[in-house]
Amino acid sequence: MRKILKGRRFSVICILIFILIFLSSVNIFAVAGIEEGKNITILFTADMHDHLLPVKDEQNGVIINSGGFARLQSAINSEKKNNSNTLLLDAGDFSMGTPFQTIIRSDSPELRIMGKMGYDVVTFGNHEYDYRAAGLADSLSAAQKSGDKLPQIVQSNVTFPTDQDGKITASLQKLKQAYGDYGVKDYTIIAQNGIRVGIFGLMGEDAASNAPMSEVKFPGYIENAQQVVKILKQQENVDLIICLSHCGIWTDKSVSEDEILAREVPEINVILSAHTHTKLSKPIIIGKTIIGSVEDSCKYLGVINISRVENADWQLDSYRLQQIDDRLPDDPAILESVNHYKKLVQEKYFNLFNLGYDDVLAASPFNFQPVNKIIETHQEDPLGNLISDAYIYAVKKAEGADYVPVDAAVVPVGTIRGSFFQGNITVADVFSASSLGIGPDNVPGYPLISVYLTGKELKNVCEVDASVTPMMEDAQLFISGISFKFNPNRLIFNKVTDASLQRADGSLEEIEDSKLYRLVASLYSAQMLSAVGDKSYGLLSIVPKTREGIPITNFEAHVIKDTANGNNFELKEWLATTAYLQSFDKVNGIAQIPPYYKETHGRKIIDNNKSILALLSNPNGIALTVYTIVVAVFITLLIIVIMIIRRIRNSARRLSRK
Repeated sequence: MRKILKGRRFSVICILIFILIFLSSVNIFAVAGIEEGKNITILFTADMHDHLLPVKDEQNGVIINSGGFARLQSAINSEKKNNSNTLLLDAGDFSMGTPFQTIIRSDSPELRIMGKMGYDVVTFGNHEYDYRAAGLADSLSAAQKSGDKLPQIVQSNVTFPTDQDGKITASLQKLKQAYGDYGVKDYTIIAQNGIRVGIFGLMGEDAASNAPMSEVKFPGYIENAQQVVKILKQQENVDLIICLSHCGIWTDKSVSEDEILAREVPEINVILSAHTHTKLSKPIIIGKTIIGSVEDSCKYLGVINISRVENADWQLDSYRLQQIDDRLPDDPAILESVNHYKKLVQEKYFNLFNLGYDDVLAASPFNFQPVNKIIETHQEDPLGNLISDAYIYAVKKAEGADYVPVDAAVVPVGTIRGSFFQGNITVADVFSASSLGIGPDNVPGYPLISVYLTGKELKNVCEVDASVTPMMEDAQLFISGISFKFNPNRLIFNKVTDASLQRADGSLEEIEDSKLYRLVASLYSAQMLSAVGDKSYGLLSIVPKTREGIPITNFEAHVIKDTANGNNFELKEWLATTAYLQSFDKVNGIAQIPPYYKETHGRKIIDNNKSILALLSNPNGIALTVYTIVVAVFITLLIIVIMIIRRIRNSARRLSRK
C-alpha cells in the first residue's frame, strides 16, 4: 500500500513539474516572441501656453496663422485613425500665454478641453504656478468639480514644505488638498496593447527657479527620476518608461537638463522635453533613450513610433512634427468648446476694462520680430522699445496731475510672450504679449511698480544686460530712457563702457552716481532686479528704494494705480501697452504704429573692438579688483621663478668650484 501511495505521489510530482516547465516555457516564449514586434505611437505636445485659438506667427519668413486646439484635434484624430494604439501626452506649461488664462481659476478651460481632446497624461510646468499655490488649487478644483473627463496629472518631484512647527501655509494646504481631490500622482501606469507603460513627470532646476511664488519645492530631478524609475522597474514591472520632463534642452550640453537626465537615468525609454521651447526636427538619441521636443504655442504635434525588439529594448521606427496651421480643418466639437470659453473670458475679464477680446487697438504697417528671434539676438529691439516706452507713457497718463517724471523703464525679454505683425493688433494680441502673472488685486496680469535707484545702480542694470544675458538669455533687458554702450569682449561685469540718460527728444544727459532716479518695471521684473546682488555674489548691487531712499521690502505696496481715470485699477503691463497704442495718430479711425518703431535708436550700442586698449580701458571697481589680483599673482609667480633661478645658479656655481 505504501509503495502504491509513493508511486502515486511520485506521478503527481512529475505531472506538477511538467506543468510548471510548460508554463515557464510559455512565459519565456511570450517575452521572447509575442512581445517582440509590439509597437506604440506617442503623440505629444508641450508649452502650449493657452493657445486655444490660432495666432499670427512667422515660419520661414512667412506670416501664418499657427496653432489652435480645434486644428490640433484634427491632427490627433488623423493619427489615431491610422494607428489606434496611441498615447496622447503633454509635458507642461499648457496654460499661461493668452487671455484664456484669465479664467483658469474659475473654469480651468485648459484641463477640461484637453480631457475632451483625449489627453491621457499631462504634467505641470512652472507657468501652471503663475497664479501661486492658491491659483493652481482653484484651477484643479474647478476642473475636478466640472464632472468633465480630465487627463491624469503626474508630477513626481514636488513637496509641500512646512515651517519649524511642522505646519504649512493655508494656501499650500489648499493646494495639497486640491492635488488629492484631483488625483495628482507621482506616476501612472497605462496598459496599452499588452504593454505596461509607466509615465511620470518632472520639474527641472531652471523651470523651478522660474516659479518663485509657487510655495512648493521641487527636489533634485535626477535623484527623483532614479527613485521613480526603480519603482517602475522593480515593483510595477513596466515594459516602457516615459518621462514628461519640464526640464529642457540647451545648446550648452553641460547644462542641458534633459540630456543630462538621459545620461544619468538610462532606464528611461522616452523623454518628452519641455520648458525651453526647443524644436527638434530630429530626436536626440542618448544611449537607448529617445528625446523629443515640439517647440511651443501649439505649433506642432509630435509623433513618435517605437517598437519592441529583442532583449526587451525599444527601437525608434519614426519621428516627426506635424505642423498645426490653416491646412488643417477645425474640429467642430473642440471649436465649440473654445468659443464657449472665449465668451467667458470676455464676460469675466475684459468687461472689467470696457474692452473687447477682438477690439482693434492699432494697426502696424510692418512686422516686429517673433519672440524667439528677439531672444536669440543680444541687441536693441523695436518691440522691446515699444513696450518699455509704453510703460512711461501709461504711468504719466495714469498719475495725471500727480505724475512724477519717470527716468527709465525696464522690460526683460523673458516677460515678452508674443509679438505684433503687420495688420491689425487686437486687445487679445496685446494681452498675449504681456500675459504673465497676477497682482495683489488678484486680477490676472503683472502690475507696474515704481522704484528708485541710484545712478550707479542704473548703470548696474545696464551691466546686467551686457554681462548676464550671454549666460542666461532671459536676462536680456530693454530699457527706455537710457542709452548705453557695451563691449562683449571685455571682462564680465565690466562690459559697459558708457551709459547716459536718453530723453524723449533723443538728447543725452549724464547719469550721476549718487542721485536717485525713478524707474518703472513690472512687479516680477523689479523683484528679479533686487535679486541681482545675490546672483552676482554681491558684485552688482541693485537695491530698489522708495523716493526717500529707503530700501523696499514689500514691492506690492508700490504698485501704480490708474487713479487719473477714477477707476483705481492696478496699471497692468498689458494695459500700459494698450493705452500707448491707442495714443498714436489715426488713419480711418485706427491708430497707426509710427515708423519710429521700425528702427532702433541707439539705446543699446554694441562695440566689438578687441584691441588691448578697448578691452582694458576705463575699468570699474570690479575690473580693478580683478586686475590687481592678477597682477599680484603674476608678481608673486615672477618672484618665485626668480628665486628658483637664483638657487639653480648658486648650486651650479658651488658645483663648478668643486
